[in-house]
Amino acid sequence: MITTTGLTKVYQSRGREVTALDGVDLHVREGEVYGVIGQSGAGKSSLIRCVNLLERPTSGTVTVDGQDLTALAGRGPRAGKELRAARSRIGMVFQHFNLLASRTVQDNVELPLEILGVSGRERARKALELLDLVGLSDKAKAYPGQLSGGQKQRVGIARALAGDPKVLLSDEATSALDPETTRSVLQLLRDLNQQLGLTVLLITHEMDVVKTVCDSAALMRKGQVVESGTVRELLATPGSELAHELFPVGGAATGPDSTVVDVTFHGEATGRPVISQLSRTYNVDISILGAAMDTVGGNQIGRMRIELPGRFEENVVPIGFLREQGLQAEVVDPEAPGVPARIVPAPLAKPAPLAKEAVK
Repeated sequence: MITTTGLTKVYQSRGREVTALDGVDLHVREGEVYGVIGQSGAGKSSLIRCVNLLERPTSGTVTVDGQDLTALAGRGPRAGKELRAARSRIGMVFQHFNLLASRTVQDNVELPLEILGVSGRERARKALELLDLVGLSDKAKAYPGQLSGGQKQRVGIARALAGDPKVLLSDEATSALDPETTRSVLQLLRDLNQQLGLTVLLITHEMDVVKTVCDSAALMRKGQVVESGTVRELLATPGSELAHELFPVGGAATGPDSTVVDVTFHGEATGRPVISQLSRTYNVDISILGAAMDTVGGNQIGRMRIELPGRFEENVVPIGFLREQGLQAEVVDPEAPGVPARIVPAPLAKPAPLAKEAVK
């Protein structure tokens, strides 16, 4: 539904060039919620504004719903008729709501339809329908100043849906909201995604947003996408930075002669006593240094950091046992315990009696 290829954006600032986007390739599938995460200055806002050509890319292409928007942009500073028509099918939700204080809630939602030349009666019908969809049918005659932050953002979402878009862009839509309101707005976006078949591209600096609502995600740094994929794939990818940030587990080795392992549980494995089985099978004392469990996309995911006595060479068989159980087991670098773990090859687990002999 959304594809960017070699997308570059260079700004001129005080006589020098600043590269905000540096060859970004992104693919968002139809009907999914896709999150782009990164720190301030990573290029997230430039990316989302280039997707609907509010910012003209320096080079590269943007395709939305099979239409190359960069080919419609032309050379002039103003958007032509074809680009404006294409933009009307892309909704945009802003961080600071951008509502007109002098207009009622209903009038704010009607504004895009007014610009498109829709008749007054039809504008009113559509606006009231959208306000009911976002749970604000009783606020139609109120003014923005009378609303809470969460309600203002719901008005912004209703306004973004006025043109019946296939794509909804969210620019840090929850960063100005408290945690409880954030959860309700994210749930609304997920509901709209499912009810209307919307494809949602959102940018955020909050990992909880990705964990709560996203099907896929990309990590940006210095204008580049350094990692991307479905959240499920990322959690199962050894050394994934996004997986490490989504489910951080702390804890350092208690001594030099031990092996620290990060174990990731998926699906049915989250309900099995695998660690206790490991301890009994190989007669090994296991210390749990940290653990986290949550639900992502309706699937239960868990991570645990454990410590095994002895160096890695003495623990290849227990680590192999964990992998045989369908778990992801990564050995933590003792020199850098705070970074994503590295995958270390381990042979398949041997039968328990042989493993005990090997340990001895």
